[in-house]
Amino acid sequence: MTALFARLVAIIGGAMILMRRFGKDTDPPAVGDRPAIPKAVPQGIPTLKMPTAKGWAKGHTPTAAEGLKVNAFAEGLKHPRWIEVLPNGDVLTSEALGVPGGRIKTPFDYAIYSTMKRAKATGDSPNRITLLRDTDGDGVAEERHTYMERLHHPFGMALKGDTFYVGATDALTAYPYVEGANQITAPGTRIADFKPGGHWTRSLLLKKDKTKLYVGVGSESNIAENGMEVEEGRAAIHEVDLATGATRIFAGGLRNPVGTAWEPTTGALWTVVNERDGLGDETPPDYLTEVVDGGFYGWPYCYWGQTVDDRVPQDAALVATARQPDYALGGHTASLGLCWMPAGTLPGFPDGMVIGQHGSWNRSNLSGYKVAFVPFENGKPSGPMRTILSGFLAPDEKVSYGRPVGVCIGPDGSLLVADDVGDVIWRVTAA
Repeated sequence: MTALFARLVAIIGGAMILMRRFGKDTDPPAVGDRPAIPKAVPQGIPTLKMPTAKGWAKGHTPTAAEGLKVNAFAEGLKHPRWIEVLPNGDVLTSEALGVPGGRIKTPFDYAIYSTMKRAKATGDSPNRITLLRDTDGDGVAEERHTYMERLHHPFGMALKGDTFYVGATDALTAYPYVEGANQITAPGTRIADFKPGGHWTRSLLLKKDKTKLYVGVGSESNIAENGMEVEEGRAAIHEVDLATGATRIFAGGLRNPVGTAWEPTTGALWTVVNERDGLGDETPPDYLTEVVDGGFYGWPYCYWGQTVDDRVPQDAALVATARQPDYALGGHTASLGLCWMPAGTLPGFPDGMVIGQHGSWNRSNLSGYKVAFVPFENGKPSGPMRTILSGFLAPDEKVSYGRPVGVCIGPDGSLLVADDVGDVIWRVTAA
């Protein structure tokens, strides 16, 4: 690194420290079905603020909401991201870190890289799926097996009969499944290809009749700054016909749709989406929305309906078709995990969606870093967002003990939460 480059990095670092010390949110959180979204203020140098990853000390756990308790279902994992519960009660978790980005070309690139490394958001990826088994029903997994390894950044998982599907960053692949087996070693069959890089996660959701699989594929960039050609097939949810292998885009304009879930009253598909950066702390908010077949949700041209992003060359005809999301989740919360939680699963919680909010890295005061809940009635969000688990972030915002990602209803009816900084799967039940 040249002396000039090092000095520029130091200047950026100093600016970021000032942001940490003096940055204040001036706008209330943009949350709910009618959020107050502040006017966009494009940033020349985006805000960069992220806590140092610390992990959990012995005996330290997240804080559960009143009436609930939390315990470690499994510890000592390596960056667990997503969870899948098999019919026999075995619990699978995919362990992976993001796909490395391009070369460091600017001081700000280096600042981002250094920040992400300190926060344990980049590094050597384990690229495996681990099987966890609670043999005595005490809420702790006594058995642990490497179920699959040497995968290409695995994330989503789904099971149909004797076929196990894995959503890796570059492909959807099918493997032979044997109930109760501790490992899959047989080669897989590639069903669909996806462009790797950028937003790398590939979540999977099986249709109720098990004929189709839905795959969340995020954008390559923030606002298509590298051109729309490289974004072809991205920022979308794909539908894969499992009988024929045919793939089509089910809905588009979704910058980074990660978690997906079925709302059982209407049978509708829902997702949580990470919105664009560089317009302010609360602009635009991440969101939870129903996904309509053929729907377009704005990216990169506009956000929250038809609010135009002036940084992007426009397509007025497409903007006119953009659908407004259903429920705002706050700016840059990095809402990743999503699952439906029936009433009575946890005491005091009605029907609704559970959301794993991984937490921000690009706003003056941090947001997210919790497991949230949105109540539903008649197939739609019906009230203010509540918190199930908090305490992942230190009060001074300097360190994070954990960051929640995937959420799933466990085999015993508990709520399971993957924590990729704490390297834990948490289990939430009645107190």
